[in-house]
Amino acid sequence: MLTPNDNEVLTRVGPGTMMGNLLRHYWQPALLSSEVAEPDSPPMRVRIMGEDLIAFRDTRGDVGLLANACPHRGASMFFGRNEEAGLRCVYHGWKFDTSGTCVDMPSEPAESNFKTKVRTTAYPVIESGGLVWTYMGPRETMPAFRPVVSDELPREQWKAMKVKGLCNWVQSLEGNIDAAHTSWLHRRLEFETYQPDETDKPGYPSLNMTFLIWAYDGAPVLETHETPYGFRYAGLRNTPGGHTHARVTDFIMPTLTYIPAAPVGGNDCIVVVPIDDTTHWRYHVSTKPAVRMTDGTLQVIPGNRPGGEMQRTWWPDNDYTIDRDDQKVNNYTGISGGAIPQDQAVTESMGGIYDRTMEHLGTSDKAIILMRRKLIEAAKALAAEGAEPPARDNSMSFNDFRASEKILEPSENWWELGTQVDPVMQQLQPMLSGARPFR
Repeated sequence: MLTPNDNEVLTRVGPGTMMGNLLRHYWQPALLSSEVAEPDSPPMRVRIMGEDLIAFRDTRGDVGLLANACPHRGASMFFGRNEEAGLRCVYHGWKFDTSGTCVDMPSEPAESNFKTKVRTTAYPVIESGGLVWTYMGPRETMPAFRPVVSDELPREQWKAMKVKGLCNWVQSLEGNIDAAHTSWLHRRLEFETYQPDETDKPGYPSLNMTFLIWAYDGAPVLETHETPYGFRYAGLRNTPGGHTHARVTDFIMPTLTYIPAAPVGGNDCIVVVPIDDTTHWRYHVSTKPAVRMTDGTLQVIPGNRPGGEMQRTWWPDNDYTIDRDDQKVNNYTGISGGAIPQDQAVTESMGGIYDRTMEHLGTSDKAIILMRRKLIEAAKALAAEGAEPPARDNSMSFNDFRASEKILEPSENWWELGTQVDPVMQQLQPMLSGARPFR
């Protein structure tokens, strides 16, 4: 459990809060590029870490991210006219470019130089991987941008989507690094009827074998391995054949995870971004082709997740569409639609901000405990000493991060799976078009 103070530090993200200040030292997704798709298209409201902003794409195609309130008398820039390389407030015609500079003030005398003295808050942005990323921290400490998607990766091999979450961002992030819950929350009752196949041996299990292992061993042993960017962790399960199955996930400070599949997944980079203290966005960016062992050979599987915003049909007031009859005979939760609605049902049911002084953590929560410690310690160190936040090194390419899943050889180290020393990565490299070589 956490102390009341540490729970506050962990969860509060508004301007001036410890965690809010830490998160602002990293580039964060603010919106999908498709949400301001065309030059001079309508501006869009954006709320991120408790700040109300307006995004627009100007006549030249550049994206701006400005304070919602016009600095004149506070009218919303959402109603502004997006025209001639700037966003013009409709109240008195003051116009601002993407840098926040006031470029026109038609309500003042023509000879006035007042416009040269007025700026609005504008955050720097970079478009990458279908997202508009922003940096909201001190300009003097702004790190170089590290793209999630390689510029060399063909457009048809990446896409971005998002789905809104109705709870504090940490609850969603904790679900991403919870190896034990897959055996229960995402179980179908038919998994228990599956029989071991020829892949129940050291190597890469079939998809059905993976599901059987989840059902066969619902109490994985958790191990963690700290890295310069955060940590890797594994849920280690016994297979029916007596082997050890490892499901390895990457956590990259402060909000990113890669979720495993066999042999090397991590094609979905999940970034959890606070809207405010009690809501968040989950961005899924397909950054690499998915790979699975099929008939003994490695196959690149094109991603099939749609781009754009996922339109929710599951809400607290319809009990996340739970079907009690289906729960008895087919779906362990009775919640259809895949992992996302199931995850959101449980994390949102904890309330807007879960009181972690009430919890009772077990051995399967080791990765969650480590993640919380890293975030809280970094936030406190920044507040107390101005310490450099961890994992802002631009030289660490996201191409080097690969979650993985494998049945281990007796002497095999799980923390090497999906890394540059993993032999399967050398086989895959020629197949992964546009990916940088692993270091």
